[in-house]
Amino acid sequence: MKTLASALFGRRARRRWIHLILGGALAMPYVFVGSVIVGPLLGEDNVFGSLTAQLGAFAAGLPLAAITALFPLTRPMSVAAVRALCDVPGDALADGPARSRQARGRTVAWFTLHLGFGGIISGMSLALPPFAAVLIALPFTAVLRGSRIGMPEVFGEGWMLALCPVIGVLSLAALAGCAAVAGGLLARWAPDLLGPSPADRLAAAEQRAADLAVRNRLARELHDSVGHALSAVTLQASAARRVLDRDPEFVREALAAIEETTRRTVGELDAVLGVLREGGDGQASPTAPAPTLSADLDGLLKRTRAGGLRVKATVELGPGGPDALPPMVSREAYRIVQESLSNALRHAGPDAPVTLRIALDGADLEILAENPLPLGAPASRPGGGHGLRGITDRARLLGGTVRTGPADGVWRVSVRLPLKGPAEGTRTTTDPKGPVHP
Repeated sequence: MKTLASALFGRRARRRWIHLILGGALAMPYVFVGSVIVGPLLGEDNVFGSLTAQLGAFAAGLPLAAITALFPLTRPMSVAAVRALCDVPGDALADGPARSRQARGRTVAWFTLHLGFGGIISGMSLALPPFAAVLIALPFTAVLRGSRIGMPEVFGEGWMLALCPVIGVLSLAALAGCAAVAGGLLARWAPDLLGPSPADRLAAAEQRAADLAVRNRLARELHDSVGHALSAVTLQASAARRVLDRDPEFVREALAAIEETTRRTVGELDAVLGVLREGGDGQASPTAPAPTLSADLDGLLKRTRAGGLRVKATVELGPGGPDALPPMVSREAYRIVQESLSNALRHAGPDAPVTLRIALDGADLEILAENPLPLGAPASRPGGGHGLRGITDRARLLGGTVRTGPADGVWRVSVRLPLKGPAEGTRTTTDPKGPVHP
């Protein structure tokens, strides 16, 4: 009995009942239009005074509702109502307007069913409770028995008066049962009629892929900028501590480099976090533009050298210099150089010589970074590393090639980036012993 009561009057049943009443409310404008059509056909001046005319107006209004269900906003509105009131899992329903003819057809079927069931249950909800209340009160109220209020004469019989409360209660139970059944059917059909179509699934997959690409790019930006800054600041502070008593000038330079490095990194971090907060497309904030080879290479080399790394840089970019590089190539090349120097800072240690060459080679930009392998260090470490994977991802973005690994006693990072955009296929090669810096 408790289970039956919960099924008829529980929270879920009540919410689905409200959903049906909402369908009935949406059906009313179509019923009014249907009454204009049906009234003259049946010769009724007052359509709502005749049950037959009311049913005819309702039947004439449903096709009109089906036509208006073709509007794009119908499915988002219906999905929102189902999620809020019908206890249907959200992932079983589609988001956004219907994109295919099949999905639009299912939306039309749902909208028509919702308004059809909702109109019937709404009508019953308006008529049956007053009728049931009168029946329940009839045996105990002399005024009602005297007025008869349009009831058949049989309701004046004693045996019928005794049955009136039972009939009234059964009428209310029947109303609750009809509402529960109709709400359950709509909830069961909702995933089939409002669920994602193949086009919706494809669009959702494309959106997830785009979001993942943005997240991966932001993760690379954070790794490259913050990782390089932490490595540089750590070595700069360590070098300053070692010569604190005997070389105050070097300490001042190191502290100045630390200040500049942290200030710049905070600006880059704010830009990336701003994109995350705004849910943007991965573009840097205008107030903190992404660093580029043309504008920021000198500062990067200065900060790296302040950390103790001896960088010998050769830049051969023709008459236009770094300013002549395409913006995207300049930006990604800066990050590649930054990560190469970060690897040297982390793995080769302070005072290690690093040779950096940035040059034009035909239609490509060539970046070559070499630093000595530490004595006794393995040639590679299995499993890969985020930094070198970031270099590979950036090169792949531009259709470039990457070679990383030990060669002739040094660790070498060799990158070629086409200046005219991605090629047909991106080639990424690494040393067979592994791409991770020792």
